[in-house]
Amino acid sequence: MSGATGCEALCLQLADQLLRRGWMMATAESCTGGLIAAACTERAGSSDWFERGFVTYSNAAKTDLLAVDPLLIESQGAVSEAVARAMAQGAVLHSRARVSVAVTGIAGPSGGSTEKPVGTVWFGFMVDEQLTSETRCFGGDRAAVRHATVKHALVRLAELLGQQPAAATTH
Repeated sequence: MSGATGCEALCLQLADQLLRRGWMMATAESCTGGLIAAACTERAGSSDWFERGFVTYSNAAKTDLLAVDPLLIESQGAVSEAVARAMAQGAVLHSRARVSVAVTGIAGPSGGSTEKPVGTVWFGFMVDEQLTSETRCFGGDRAAVRHATVKHALVRLAELLGQQPAAATTH
């Protein structure tokens, strides 16, 4: 990923935080198509803290791999808070991870609407059984939206991990 210097530093920070706790992480990605997992696994040794990545670009993949209820997708839309949260939960439930980040959005150039314009991304985060979510709307072309999504996912996950006790525990 070009311009990954900032992402490399963020991944090193995540690695340190996860290793100190003895935790693993997983990703559930739609609009980024695996770019968050790619950033996390860029350096050797990431298997010590990165457990797996789910690329769930289609609605069927969200249902098949993460157990997102198809009725939830139908009623809320794939790009929604409810689906991002369900993806984050599904990533933890279908892995050995204790931490996950999920992203679902509209990277463009088409697919946007007045309600959900191009650049809209929902994030879901599961950290030690605590589920949070948020939305952002990024500007720029498809590549810019995807890159901003990766960076925000890593920054926010590091912040959330920083709010957790650092003592290593296991489930």
